[in-house]
Parts: sequence; C-alpha cells; structure tokens
Amino acid sequence: MNSASLRRPHVAAALLGAWAAAIAVIPGVARQAIVAAPAAALAVAWWTLRKPHRWLTLFFCMALLLPPLPIAAGDSGPHPCLAAAALGLFAGALWLPRWRIALNSVSFSLAALLFALLLSVPQAVLRSGFVPAAASLARVALFGIPVYIFFYAAYGPGKDASVSRFVRLLYWFAIVSALFACVDFYYQFPAPAGYGPQFVWLDSGVYRRAQGLFYEASTLGNFCAFFLVMILVALSRPSAESPVSRPGLCAGGAVLLAALVLSYSRASLITVAVAALVLLWINRRRIRFTHILVTFSSALAGAALIWKLFPAFAEMYWVRLSGSAEFLFTATNGVLSGRVESWRTLTSWIAAHPGSILLGIGYKTLPYSDAAGGPIVADNMYLSLLIETGIFGLLALIWFNSAVLRASWKASRSAVAQRSFLGAWMLCFWCGEAIQMFSGDILTYWRVLPVYFWVLAAAVRE
Repeated sequence: MNSASLRRPHVAAALLGAWAAAIAVIPGVARQAIVAAPAAALAVAWWTLRKPHRWLTLFFCMALLLPPLPIAAGDSGPHPCLAAAALGLFAGALWLPRWRIALNSVSFSLAALLFALLLSVPQAVLRSGFVPAAASLARVALFGIPVYIFFYAAYGPGKDASVSRFVRLLYWFAIVSALFACVDFYYQFPAPAGYGPQFVWLDSGVYRRAQGLFYEASTLGNFCAFFLVMILVALSRPSAESPVSRPGLCAGGAVLLAALVLSYSRASLITVAVAALVLLWINRRRIRFTHILVTFSSALAGAALIWKLFPAFAEMYWVRLSGSAEFLFTATNGVLSGRVESWRTLTSWIAAHPGSILLGIGYKTLPYSDAAGGPIVADNMYLSLLIETGIFGLLALIWFNSAVLRASWKASRSAVAQRSFLGAWMLCFWCGEAIQMFSGDILTYWRVLPVYFWVLAAAVRE
C-alpha cells in the first residue's frame, strides 16, 4: 500500500474500522485500553496543537489535578504532565514565527539562573559521580519547564491567550486541588506513588500531613498561599476588576486556607502574612473597611471549617503557632525544626572549603550525596544555591528576585486594570516568596512554579 492510497478516505476508514474491531475482540479491559491508548493520545495531541495556548491548558490541568504515576522513579514517580510539556516544546517549534523575545531584566535573570543550574552539573559528576549528576540534570530540566512556560507565555505563541479566562481556569483548578487535599487528609487515602514522610502526631493517631496531589506538604502550602494572595488582591479592588466573583473568592478562600493549615506549613502562612502587609502598603490610600471585613470573614469561615472538621488538629496547629512565636528566640533551632543546626553545619563546611563556592558542587546534590561530608537538607534556597551552584547561582537568584519585584511593581502601577491586578498579585506574593526561600527550596516546586511564572509572564509582557 503506497502513500497515495493512504490518503483515500475509504482506506483510512477501513484502517480505523479494523483498529476498532481489534480493540473489541481483545479480551480484558486493561488490554483494550493499551491498544486504544495510541489513538486517544493522537486525538488529544491533534486537538492540543490546533491552538498555541491549548497545551498550557492541558499541562496545568494535568499538573494540578493528577497524581504522579505509581512507578518507582525519582522521589515520587514520573508525572503525566511531562507528556504535555513535551507537546509544548513541539508547539513552540510549530508556531516559531510568533516568537518575539524581549531582552529585559526578568528574561535575562531567569535565563542566567537556569544557566547557573546547568553549569553546576559537571561539578556534580566530578564530586558525586554519574548517578547523582544524572539526578541533578533531571532537576535542572524540571526547572526548565516553568522557565519555558514563562518565555512561551510572555514572548511566544502563548501570549495570545485570554488572560482573564486563564486566571479563572487556574483558580478553579487550585480550588479542586485544595479540596482534594482536605478530603485526602480526612480519609488518609493511600498514596499511589512516593510521598514526603511528613506526619502529625495527635492523641487519636499519626496522620500524614495534607499533601494533596503534590505529595509534599510544603508544595501544597506554597501553592495555596499563592491563590490566597490572589484573593486578597482581588478583594482590595473593585469587583469589576476581579477575575472571579466575590462569592467564589470567599468560598475558595475558605478551602485554600483549610488546605494550607492542614499542610502544617508555617512558612507558607508567613508568606501570606508578608503579602498582606505589602498589599496594605500599596493600597494604603484606597483600602476600605468593607475590604477588610470581607477578607476577615472569609478567613474566619476557613478557620471555623477546620475547627469543625478537625478540632484536635486545629488545637495542635494553634499550639504550634503560639509556641513558635513564644520560643523563636530562646529555642530557635527547635522552632525551625532543626534548620539552624543544618545551617551551622553548612556554613562550617563553607569556611573549611571556601574554594568550593566558586563553581559549586552540583545542583540538588546536597541531600543525595556525600559531597558536603554527608547527605544534608539545607532548607534554605540561598544557602543551598551558594553551595550547589556557586556564587554565580546565588547572584543569579538574587538578580531574578529583584527583577521580578521591580517588574511587578511597575505592572501594579499600570493604567490597565488587568495588568495592574496581575502585577500587584506577583509583587505581594514574591515578597513573601523571597522570605520563604530562607526556609525552603522553592525552586524544586516544579509542578507549581509554572503557574507562578505564567502569571508573571502575563503581568510583565507588553
């Protein structure tokens, strides 16, 4: 059969009919699904590539609403959204004439940060061997996904997507994801893949902290904080400028706050607090009592929901917060869950090996190798980048943070309501994020960073 005959409609129909018949006669649903999978994958790919922004919709849907695959690979198993990311690379090449990359501080600093991570991989080979180096390269590639999404949405084919529609879509994806996290905590569903061993000890038993579909509590908390900041910004503005209705914001805020608290993350709560203070400052002349009342009522509803459904947990969480405030300066290491001791160990290692911070020891090799004397979790983005990627990596991160804050501030002062909203959202959140980086490896949250970078792209693009 030649290529000409394949283009004939009746030949194509016959082939499809034969495929369908083969699926029908194969015994077992699992085997039928395997045979039908290529056809379904081709249909999804065809639909996705018809419009430049559709792969982003598919990626965010899969990244936020699907768990990792139950395959023993990496920390939690490969994730289905990687297939959507691969489609995104193909879409970028397919719509190549639409790329118009602007050279500014945000794009330069983000490219420099990615280059610094990649530049450290050879050092991982030299100091830790090929297996940790391969894991390092894989983590650099995962960070490359949000970087690519930023450029695609800001300067590529994705810039034509409807911003307000996309924000609403992301918001409701976030609500569904946070709601699942609450239900998962209540019923303690068995994780289908690897998860972070993060638990809460109550009198009634030991419970896995709310991790949702991310299977890591800090990622869930950070993700919820991002959309809680969005709600705060939206409530501070006229309802016409909000991408979501007031009832939707209040209901969603209660769910997001509940998921944040159940994640047991104090750092993400501080991120929201810092963002709220920044928001009060930039709106100090136009904030109204009704805005504060609605925000407080939504937060109170979320707290009441947690207290009603999880009274023992709510009491434990309050004790944890009050104890953290009380003993912050007298028992700092205990309050910060042993982070101070880890920081002392790492700073002592830097003092003993000052030459190592010139090129670093390899991105994300600290927890998985003996390059620094033994496996250790830094829980500090600035300190870990200094050791793993050298001075260049740390300076690139500081430059990127500064560029994001400057660009977001400029966007927040725009006369265009939509751009002003997105700029204020990113400005408030990234102020908190820059502080949270002192206690967490934010750059490893590769499944939620694409959401943050997409909003950043929508805010800074012309």
